[in-house]
Amino acid sequence: MSPYKIFRVTIFLLILISQHAFSQAGKSARSTKYRMPKVSRSKAITICPIFETSKYPYQGIGFKVGDPVALTYKFYPSKNWAFAVDGGKASSGLYNKYYRGLFENVKNEAIADVVNKDPLIDTVGNAQAARYLTHTISGDWFLEAKFLYQWDAEKISKGLQLYVGAGWQWRNTSLTYEYLYENGRVESKNGRISENRFTYGPVVLLGFEYSYFTLPVSAFIEVEMFTDAFIDPGYQRFQGGVGLRYIF
Repeated sequence: MSPYKIFRVTIFLLILISQHAFSQAGKSARSTKYRMPKVSRSKAITICPIFETSKYPYQGIGFKVGDPVALTYKFYPSKNWAFAVDGGKASSGLYNKYYRGLFENVKNEAIADVVNKDPLIDTVGNAQAARYLTHTISGDWFLEAKFLYQWDAEKISKGLQLYVGAGWQWRNTSLTYEYLYENGRVESKNGRISENRFTYGPVVLLGFEYSYFTLPVSAFIEVEMFTDAFIDPGYQRFQGGVGLRYIF
């Protein structure tokens, strides 16, 4: 027999042996008794069963990005009510115009403090003519607590909930202003004022939460309006962000 025919016979025998081995390994007394059910593609997608009415309360912990960037905790005692606490850092760059506008007030407050300490000081007039140069923010932190009312919006999309809420926000901002002033002669000099601004006020918000995933997580988007009730009464700012929470 030629080498070519020997090679063909060898390949044929190997194929037969491998088919027989797989057929023996693929079946057992148990496997021959049951058949694998056929599942459609749409039903094969497993949806994580969270926010089931019979399984409240739930809790969620995660993060939010936007204004502000924060860690977020949410407690779901029932289907329609929730309580949330957020803490983190504001996006200070969005409020540069506002902080620049505060310079005159901060400068006047600093001058008043100097005059109170030394009524005979002779540089007050020069400081009053100080011109703003720039400002930096070394910290802009916030803490917020809010109560939420939410309801299903499955007619829009399965797993979607809308919610509204109200709460209270605390803020602490550390500012440093640099300015230019005349020192009583021809030359000008640079000055610096540091300011720590603590304030608080109410917030109202609107948002939606989506939880139709294969993991126990929810995604949310919300928009808030904060009203300053202490250091700058009546000042309002819109805030908002998107985030994810792990639900357990």
